[in-house]
Amino acid sequence: GDGCGHTVLTAQSGTLSSRNYPGTYPNHTACRWRLRAPPGTSLVLAFGDVDLEPSERCARSSLLLADPEAGTTYGPYCRNAGPAAPLLVTNSSAVTVLFNSTSHRSGRGLLLSYASSQHPGTHFSQEHVSPDPTVRFSVYCPAGCKDIEGDIWGNVNQGYRDTSVLCKAAVHAGVIADETGGQVALSREKGITLYESAFANGLHSKRGSLSEKRLLFHKAGPQLPPPLAACGNALEVAAFNASSWWQEVDALGQERGWAAERAALGTPGPSWAAQPGTETAWLELDLGTRRNVTGIITKGSSEMYDYYVTSYRVSSSRDGKNWRPYRGSGGLEDKVFEGNVDSHGEVSNAFIPPIVTRYLR
Repeated sequence: GDGCGHTVLTAQSGTLSSRNYPGTYPNHTACRWRLRAPPGTSLVLAFGDVDLEPSERCARSSLLLADPEAGTTYGPYCRNAGPAAPLLVTNSSAVTVLFNSTSHRSGRGLLLSYASSQHPGTHFSQEHVSPDPTVRFSVYCPAGCKDIEGDIWGNVNQGYRDTSVLCKAAVHAGVIADETGGQVALSREKGITLYESAFANGLHSKRGSLSEKRLLFHKAGPQLPPPLAACGNALEVAAFNASSWWQEVDALGQERGWAAERAALGTPGPSWAAQPGTETAWLELDLGTRRNVTGIITKGSSEMYDYYVTSYRVSSSRDGKNWRPYRGSGGLEDKVFEGNVDSHGEVSNAFIPPIVTRYLR
């Protein structure tokens, strides 16, 4: 295997790491990444971590950045010869990142992010956040920050403990998509005594105690509009439909219907369940009129059974006849949402961008 670890590279931003990061990177490996920004812009690179075992002139393990347009190089870097500053502003729209290792014993490896000069200020944490709790501020989070090291505490309604990894918290809150990153607007307010855990957008936040400050996310934009929590009202469903539903007959011969209309969140008793053995089951919601749908919450049915959906796709229709699969931000394939891991907890997934539709499947 090579030395390439977590890698998400897009035209506007990206995140990359050595293999096993933050565990020790492997011996005798090499990796090469080619970073490109849109024509007319330049790359801004942020060194999240460069911890390569020290050696003379970084001969055993090294990070080297090559700027082919300007004919310049940066590095080589290792633990005893690291970058002079956490941010490197280049004059080029293309940079090649080279990582090499020979035999070594220690070192976390490297974590690097980049953005185009249109979006400077790439952050993995809130270390540059203003200490003034009344100030709203904005940072740019790179694509691919969901899988970097670090924990988050809280959820979009409560806010997040200020020791949470900021960009991962932004993905959890549904204000940016991990595949593309983006601008994040947030503020700091007084902390709360307890942050409840939640599973959202493929990330599980932790249950944690109080902090002096908490982070509240807002929809990104120059005017910094009200928090997303103001958009958290459940939409009314005019009618439910499904590919099939289960008409259960218990041991006493009594029937119990797991019909489509039982799919509304919070319905007491059994939920909706497809006919057993169904290969491609679907549930359809008619919202009555076109609405702006920003996300979906799913929950299993713990009524006598341990039923839940582990993953699903979403399609939308404005007329109930022609259906369009949801592919997210610039996706070429249908997006598969992570569902539930048990029948009790709720799981949230955001639609980025939102769906304007009347019908959902």
